[in-house]
Amino acid sequence: MATKPKPFRILGLDLSITSPGFAVVDVKKGAPSLVTTAHFTTAAATPQALRYEEIEAFALLFIRDHMPFDVVVREIWPPSRNYAQNNKIHGTWASVERALHRYGYEVDVHVTPANVKKTVTGNGSAKKPEVAQGVRDILRLDDDYAFKTDDHSDAAAVALTYCVREKLITIGEDD
Repeated sequence: MATKPKPFRILGLDLSITSPGFAVVDVKKGAPSLVTTAHFTTAAATPQALRYEEIEAFALLFIRDHMPFDVVVREIWPPSRNYAQNNKIHGTWASVERALHRYGYEVDVHVTPANVKKTVTGNGSAKKPEVAQGVRDILRLDDDYAFKTDDHSDAAAVALTYCVREKLITIGEDD
């Protein structure tokens, strides 16, 4: 009895302290499919250290529920001149990295926001609605498919950028 080949599974991360986004995309025979997307909203009034703990707890559950992953891809931001902003994003990254580590994963690949936008829309300075539409197009979702937040579509775009870069999928005029 032959076993079916399992899809290649990508975890895409679009992280912020306010609303980190997560997406799982499977690729089978060159065709991507959206498994799920999610985000977690933290309250600005909550102490920063507790916000990191909340993000880590959410990530732990999300990872547990959707693994195994073949690759973990995170959007990475260039350093800001604003220390507080750098501190928040690095703390968020560390929170998710701790959750990944507990299951034996780490961030394998980093992609830049401009690269993500360019890959899914053809425009490195595309706006959020254009990114969401690009993701819908690549995944062949209905035009009226609504992502719950931009964090959902952005995380999916991160995963799809990896898929295109590694030639797991091709996008173009026929898509």
